[in-house]
Amino acid sequence: MPHRFQPRLLPLCAALALACATGLAAASATGVVISQVYGGGGNSGATLKNDFIELFNGGASPVSLAGWSVQYNSTTGTGTWLKTDLSSVVLQPRQYYLVQEAQGAGGTQDLPTPDAIGSIAMGSTGGKVALVSNLTPLVGDKPVSAAIVDLVGFGSANYFEGTGAAPAPSNTTADQRAAGGCTDTDQNNADFAVAPPNPRNTAAPLGSCGTSTPPSHTIMEIQGSGSTSPFVGQQVSTSGVVTRVNNNGFFLQDPLGDGDPLTSDGVFVFTGAAPTVSAGQAVQLVGTVTEFNTGAASNPDTAAHTVTELTGISGLVVQASGQVISPTVITFPEGVNDDLEHVEGMLVTIVGPLTASQNYFQGRYGQVTLSADGRLETPTNRHRPGSAEAQALADANARRRIILDDGSSQQNPNPTPYLGEGDTLRAGDTVAAITGVVDYGLATSSSSGPGDYRLHPTEPVAFTRANPRTDAPPPLPGNLVLASFNVLNYFTTFTDGTDAFGQSGQGCTLDGVSLPQNCRGADNLAEFQRQRAKIVAALSAINADAVGLIEIQNNGATAVQNLVDGLNAQLGAGTYAAVPDPAQGSGSDAIKVAMIYKPARLQRAAEAQSDVDAVHNRPPLAQTFEATNGERLTLVVNHLKSKGGCPGATDPDAAGNLDSGDGQGCWNARRVAQAQRTASWVASLAGSAGTDAALLLGDLNAYAQEDPIIALADAGYADQIARFNRFGYSYVFDGAAGRLDHALATPTLATRLTDVAPWHINADEPSVIDYNTEFKQPQCGSCGPDLYTATAFRSSDHDPVVAGLYLVKVIAGSSGKDRLVGTPGDDQLIGGGGADKLTGGAGDDVFTYTAMSDARDTILDFTPGSDRIDLRALLASIGYTGSDPIGDGVVRLKDSAKGALLQIDTDGAGPSAKWKPLVLLSGVPASAVVPARDLVFADPARRAQR
Repeated sequence: MPHRFQPRLLPLCAALALACATGLAAASATGVVISQVYGGGGNSGATLKNDFIELFNGGASPVSLAGWSVQYNSTTGTGTWLKTDLSSVVLQPRQYYLVQEAQGAGGTQDLPTPDAIGSIAMGSTGGKVALVSNLTPLVGDKPVSAAIVDLVGFGSANYFEGTGAAPAPSNTTADQRAAGGCTDTDQNNADFAVAPPNPRNTAAPLGSCGTSTPPSHTIMEIQGSGSTSPFVGQQVSTSGVVTRVNNNGFFLQDPLGDGDPLTSDGVFVFTGAAPTVSAGQAVQLVGTVTEFNTGAASNPDTAAHTVTELTGISGLVVQASGQVISPTVITFPEGVNDDLEHVEGMLVTIVGPLTASQNYFQGRYGQVTLSADGRLETPTNRHRPGSAEAQALADANARRRIILDDGSSQQNPNPTPYLGEGDTLRAGDTVAAITGVVDYGLATSSSSGPGDYRLHPTEPVAFTRANPRTDAPPPLPGNLVLASFNVLNYFTTFTDGTDAFGQSGQGCTLDGVSLPQNCRGADNLAEFQRQRAKIVAALSAINADAVGLIEIQNNGATAVQNLVDGLNAQLGAGTYAAVPDPAQGSGSDAIKVAMIYKPARLQRAAEAQSDVDAVHNRPPLAQTFEATNGERLTLVVNHLKSKGGCPGATDPDAAGNLDSGDGQGCWNARRVAQAQRTASWVASLAGSAGTDAALLLGDLNAYAQEDPIIALADAGYADQIARFNRFGYSYVFDGAAGRLDHALATPTLATRLTDVAPWHINADEPSVIDYNTEFKQPQCGSCGPDLYTATAFRSSDHDPVVAGLYLVKVIAGSSGKDRLVGTPGDDQLIGGGGADKLTGGAGDDVFTYTAMSDARDTILDFTPGSDRIDLRALLASIGYTGSDPIGDGVVRLKDSAKGALLQIDTDGAGPSAKWKPLVLLSGVPASAVVPARDLVFADPARRAQR
């Protein structure tokens, strides 16, 4: 069987010939350039003791360095540059010049004898170096001076030649100019490559910038069978067919390959600017082999997955056009992680279906994370942290995942790629197959974040809407709906110092200090109005009787009341009210938790309570509610400490709070302590609340199997989302879905919950459709269009959690003739044996029958469409297992002189039906009763377990 990466190629019309490279012209007017910079001298792992700067005369004439200097500043440094004066040397053509700089504490080797000595301590991974034709120090972060002969910005420098800085070196690598210093295109990112330091002084052998032909190597030889090229830093000549053109380079693939599954047939050619070639052209060229780290120098993931590239391109010749390379067909997921290294740079087809697992960077970078075999799930959402099962899921996720990338190095591409129906692409949508070229790069916006293999498509990508939107949560059984919603920094005070009420000079309070920069939500009134419209749309559709709010501004009642006002304008005056801030306070963070409720449905049975114990970052909030039938429950909302920003290793609270690598992130011990404290605090409220029925909602910043959730389970709280749907995600991070937002119930309340689920209006939607106006037109003219709509979708980054429950008053009779009367609220009446007279009263009442011995009752006030008769237990008692008791002749409604008579035939639709009266609905005609609505035959349908 051929290897799965073996390419299938169409024959090329003619073999590609190699030609001699032309001479490389130096862009510097004098010919003298900075040819090498190294700032890792004496640092950890370094061999050389000193930093250094190397110069090279790539011109045809000698140049005197008398009165010249080299100058340095940090990556974003301002102020006066540090300088080292050069000696009065006349630098000959092709001659090097070595400037020794500061010595570090480590290293084992001295530099070759320097031609000039300075004391500048350069950055090992970034900085700015200028060659200046005088001794006057430069000033500022981006000085403009005719005396600047050459400039190199490297790493994250904010000043450089061309379109980008030279790649970030390290303690063990230097930035070296291509072709031994000969290449100078005024593009730092193209002219330099990272390689081991190789300091050369005026006594070193002269460089060669003549017309000699670099050695010829196939792309397969350049790639090699390992993760890095054996020709790094060397100038080579090669040829191939262009498979895809990006805006900063193109992919080149050998038309024949070598038949070795370990060596890639493709490579990326970096040009820095838009290349002049087209897909299908056969070309030959000269370039310098580089291993490009797509992340920070300290990023272990991207450092281990550098991308082999050709830079400093010259001598490019188009040999033919209209050439075709058939893509290599890839089965996915990978058999072994990093299998895709062997097809890096190649044209491939990945056969799906592939599922969109994350679209957060779709608008910002044109990236969508895809996965084989369905959605990716966060390992600790399903398995205990550190377990073999969690590690196995993490490994499987890595093999199942690839990033669809638009291939543009531009941010905020216009138009936004991969959008479908409704100007969105939802996580969960699928694509049958994708053809494109394989690359590697960052999977997040952080240079220190994880990387992954990427696919730049060469054909249109058409997604299927496999995860459709819903305009409202699915109807939940029960007489009450409770919810929680992380409203993503709903602030009525904005980062520009204004507020929602037209005032200026405002700020947000954090730890007692009020500043505009403490505000976390909308930047201005226009953004806030967009944010508010989305949050109101979402909460209106949920239409819950009480809602716990997370991430709302901690400014007393102001922000909460503003939201209530918006809801009441939409739903009707007085629909919602805010739970007042508790007497204990709401903490000193800029955000807090809060609660709103419907006074017509629930009454506050006691004053709200908060726990201001020092363990909390934001005090949890508890409110006991009473329904119109007198039944009570306590709703608790909490927001545990986030996973980010670990303490220092020597901080007093470091123990248990550093990232242990088991998937729980930073501050795990703190979250566990907060969870344990919350459980004991809520238990202490039961006496004054008059109930131990409690539901804990909120953003707990812990996935379902992590220690804080287990601590709450140990305290008696049951995970209600897991009860109804094992996956149950509310948030997507690093491509995987899980739930940070929870619904946990005490045993007393758990039995009354009918269904609990997140409503997927946010986690599955791309962030580009949110309320923010930056990085969108018209604020950004080159960005994609503004896709905002005043709908619930992407109103936050977390999905709301919605719970249905029956909070009914149970009124049970005896075995004799009873007269039972319900409350003004929702009741469950169980008459029991005997001919009972039942009155439900106001509210939505349920009349429950468990056996035929309960027969001959009369319901005096049955209201079709509001009240119901529950026959589930009775049908089970007579052995009925079907799904249509009316069609099967087991249940029927018959008009009588006094009203509808509900009858039961215990043996079904046989030849001798024996109908027995169960209950008379006094004054109600049989035609008014709709069985599917008013009679309960079976348990409500549940979502499929996963």
